[in-house]
Amino acid sequence: MILADCVVAGCRELLTCRGPVPKRKEALRDLGVIENGWVASDGGRIVFVGTEREFREEVRVAAGAEWIDGSGLVACPGFVDSHTHLPFAGNREKEFGLRLQGWSYQQLAAAGMGIQTTVKATRAATAGELRALCLRRLDDMLLTGTTTAEAKSGYGLNIDDEIKQLEVLKDLGPLHPVDIVPTFMGAHEVPPEFRDRRDDYIRLLIETLVPEVKRRNLAEFFDVFCEPGVFSLDETAALVRAAKEAGFKIKIHADEFVTIGGAELAANLGAVSAEHLISISEAGIQKLAVSGTAAILLPGVSFFLMMDKRAPARRLVDAGAAVALASDFNPGSSHLSSMLFVLQLGVFTLGLGVEEAVNACTANAAYAIDRHHEVGTLEPGKRMDLLLLDISNYISLVYRLGPNPVRHVLKGGKVVVKDGRRVEAAR
Repeated sequence: MILADCVVAGCRELLTCRGPVPKRKEALRDLGVIENGWVASDGGRIVFVGTEREFREEVRVAAGAEWIDGSGLVACPGFVDSHTHLPFAGNREKEFGLRLQGWSYQQLAAAGMGIQTTVKATRAATAGELRALCLRRLDDMLLTGTTTAEAKSGYGLNIDDEIKQLEVLKDLGPLHPVDIVPTFMGAHEVPPEFRDRRDDYIRLLIETLVPEVKRRNLAEFFDVFCEPGVFSLDETAALVRAAKEAGFKIKIHADEFVTIGGAELAANLGAVSAEHLISISEAGIQKLAVSGTAAILLPGVSFFLMMDKRAPARRLVDAGAAVALASDFNPGSSHLSSMLFVLQLGVFTLGLGVEEAVNACTANAAYAIDRHHEVGTLEPGKRMDLLLLDISNYISLVYRLGPNPVRHVLKGGKVVVKDGRRVEAAR
C-alpha cells in the first residue's frame, strides 16, 4: 500500500497535464483530465493520482493526514511563471500616462525613461525595502495560482545593485511559499554612466559581474536583452558564451520589437528559452520547432503596450515549438502578475485553445525554467503543487472573466491558501 499524509478527494475535474514534457503540437491539447479525481502526497511529493476506486485499493492514509474536500472544484497544477522582473522599486505611472498620449516604449527609452527610471529607483532602495515589495507581490501571485516563479535582476546594472537584487531573491526562499528561480540579467540595458563606452560595460559584465554572481551562487540563469539599441546579436553571443563558460543556463529576450534573428541565435546557442518573440521570423519559428529551446510568449506586453502586433503563437504551436506563457511582470511594459490573466490573454489575444493555454502555463512553463522534473504536472514523484478552483469545468478558466476562481492552493502538500486567503503559518 502507498502511504499518504495529504489527500485531495473527489475533484469534479482533475487536470493532471501528465505526459512527456515539453508538450508540442497535438500533445499541447491534452490535459489528462480525470473526473472525480483524487490525488495524494507524502512528504510533499505526489504518490497517487487517479479515481476513488483506485485510491481505496492502493493508498493507506497516515494518522493525522491532511484531507481536502475537492468536491465541486477543479484541480490543476500550480501555475509556473517563467518570466518575471520581480525585484524592482518605484513605478512608471507617469510614463504610462505619456503612452496614453501616444508616446511609444522606444521613445520613452530614448528620452532617458523606461528601464532607466526603474534603475534609479531600484538603486535607491534598500535591500529591506526591496524584500518587502517582493513579499507583497508574491502574495498577489500566489492568490491567483502561481506557485513557482522565475525572477530576474536587471534594474541595478552595477555590481552592488545587481547583487542586492539577487540576494533579496535568495532571502525570499524561507519567507514565502512561492519558489523562486533566480536569473542574473545585468545585460538588461546599458546604464547611463556607460552610454558612451558600451564596450566597457560589456567587459565589466563578462570579467566582473558574471564571475562574481556565479561565485556567490546567486543565480541559475543568465539573460540578455537582444534588441537594436540594447545588445546586438554579436554582443549577445559574446555575453552568452561567457555566461555558459561560467556555468549559467541561458535565456534570451529575443525579437521583441524588431526581427533580428534573436530566436535563431537562442536555439543555436542552446538557450533554455527564447522570450517575447513578437517579431520572430519564419526562420526563427522553424528553428525553435526543431530545437530544445522553449518559446516563452508574454501576451501581457502587447496588451499593456496596446500594440497591434502579437507573438505568432498559432504558427509556433503548429510548427512544433515548445510554447510557454508567462507574465513578464515589470513596471513598464507588463504590469501584471496574475498567471490566470495571462492564460486568458493567451486564448483571447494569441489564439490558443484553453487546453493549450493551461499546458503553456504549467507543464511547458516548468520546462522553460528547467523545473519540469519537479513541477508543472500532477504525477507521482513530483511536488504536490496544486490549485483548487471554484469553477464548473476547466473551460470556465477563460469563459468566466473577472472573479478569481482560486479557492485553495497547496505547495509541497501544505495548504498555503485556504478559501482565498493566505495561510500565514505556512511561511
